[in-house]
Amino acid sequence: MSKKLAVIGSSGGNLYNQGGADPKTMMKEVFTQAASAGIEVAFVQFVGTSQSMDTVSQDSKARLWQLAGENEVEAGEEMTLAAVNGLATEQDRILADKIRQGEIDGIMLLSCDPKGTNREALTAAAEMQIPVAGTGGTSMAETQALGCKVIAASGTTGTTNRTRAVSAIAAFSKEWGIKYHPVIGSSGAKQAEGNVWKRIKFRGIMMSSMPAFIAMALALACSKLPGCGGLSEVFDALVGIIPVVVAAIAAKQISGMEEVGIVAGIVSGYLALDGGLIGGIIVGIFAGILVYYISQFCFTHKVPGTTTNIAAGGLGGLIAGLIGKYAIAPVALVAGNWIKTVLDWAISTNTVLAGVVGGFAIWFAIMAGVYHAAILPIILLEMETQGFSFLGAIDLCGLVMVCAGVQLANIIKPRNRGDRAACIPNLFVNLAFGTFVEAAYPYMFGSRKVFGGVIAASTIAGLIVGLFNVKCTAYVPCFVAPFVSNDNIVGTIIAMVVSVAAGCLFTLFANIADERKEA
Repeated sequence: MSKKLAVIGSSGGNLYNQGGADPKTMMKEVFTQAASAGIEVAFVQFVGTSQSMDTVSQDSKARLWQLAGENEVEAGEEMTLAAVNGLATEQDRILADKIRQGEIDGIMLLSCDPKGTNREALTAAAEMQIPVAGTGGTSMAETQALGCKVIAASGTTGTTNRTRAVSAIAAFSKEWGIKYHPVIGSSGAKQAEGNVWKRIKFRGIMMSSMPAFIAMALALACSKLPGCGGLSEVFDALVGIIPVVVAAIAAKQISGMEEVGIVAGIVSGYLALDGGLIGGIIVGIFAGILVYYISQFCFTHKVPGTTTNIAAGGLGGLIAGLIGKYAIAPVALVAGNWIKTVLDWAISTNTVLAGVVGGFAIWFAIMAGVYHAAILPIILLEMETQGFSFLGAIDLCGLVMVCAGVQLANIIKPRNRGDRAACIPNLFVNLAFGTFVEAAYPYMFGSRKVFGGVIAASTIAGLIVGLFNVKCTAYVPCFVAPFVSNDNIVGTIIAMVVSVAAGCLFTLFANIADERKEA
């Protein structure tokens, strides 16, 4: 039979700003971690206020949150805090009876009120000596004074929804001899210690970092407008923080520890600024791994949540950053410069040939799954120093614009009923956001002629990009792309128009040919 856990408390003072303002999300993390250990959350009594209890009055608005079905909580009617405390006191008596009857095996506390709305339940817990764990400096001290069997206690400062839940469930699991692995990451899958290595996904890091690079490109474009020359300093500043951005994202995704991972990534990324994009990714990965293992060590040894966060985020980020600064950054800088030098050499040697090869290969790269691992990093390396990229122009014209041409052709003359309706929003996304090239797949895989036409159109797109030596980026609205190019607005527009036209014409011809063949 699974152990039954009660969760009681309030949105608190400090807690309000660290998850307590959103009880539903906070409780969801508790449910997730408890389920991972096979523990049932059987009772919830949580007083949620409209503001921090450091400034609250008895007339402030509040709600009582309670269990509503399996792994769900719901809020009661909004009332004054005084009225909600009255309801909470009634629930406190019910919980006390459950504890004395042996229906509750442990209590998790979240800034509870041992002298008020939680007094009866905690008195019963002290009598029955069931384990208690939680956060809230003052409330945990008062809980211990009641004689409760406190197996893990921490202040609230520096904790997160995840670290609070993991810390408490880890303590209960150890107390009850239950095997428990924290649930880390948005996927909801259990992550054993060794699996942290499986979360090293360059695609996720790169794609999540793209907004920073686009902001950098837009700042560069705007700096060229009359009277906006001062924005060149903004561009320079954004270039400087790129290692910090990628390090923070890498550390967060790999550690699975939310804000703690972000802090470690920022610290390590800043220390390893000289390593550029490559250095930022490496130290971010290293920081994420350190955060994970330091956190697991602390949880296992019942280290308070605040201390766990400081050790994992601060110490993990510092160690990774120092190693990055003195060992990784110098090597990463050389590697990055070497890659850019080789790319510049290839482009300068024969720009047209480079464009043709890039245009021909890029669809095969994205279909084979190597685009995000090989091409996107090079695009970002180019953008890191220039704000635009030759491969970025191939991406925009060969992928996005050609895909837009495929959608346009199926709007003009669809092969199947429903194609027109499907292609209209796809075309909008292509042109408005510079992405979603996968929209061409159904038509490419459904017809060899369309597939061949797309490759041919992309090759032509690459040829035009090379002919005009266009450098820009995808992932921006099509009308913006020419203005984030290498001062080659006309060449960029020509390349984009030719790409759309080629994709559209080849697809139209393919649709007509397939239609006649079927007839």
